[in-house]
Amino acid sequence: MNTENAEILALQGLGWLAGDEDGLQRFLSLSGLDVGSLRAQAGTSDMHVAVLDFLLGHEDLLLRFCEAQEVEPRDLHLARHRLGGEA
Repeated sequence: MNTENAEILALQGLGWLAGDEDGLQRFLSLSGLDVGSLRAQAGTSDMHVAVLDFLLGHEDLLLRFCEAQEVEPRDLHLARHRLGGEA
């Protein structure tokens, strides 16, 4: 997992969350962000990490995302590690 692939995976996660109303609302509630702030910060490394952390911390969403994107949960752990630390 290189940095570019990790960032792409995080952006895919954010895009997937945007299409899942329940998941998006949970993310916004826990992060304290509103939709405008989310849009403004979507491409930042902090947002990439936040999205990966959120998905990794919510198994139901993680598994649905992985199924939809045809990726393994391990890939999100690797991406999170690549972008700055342990997951």
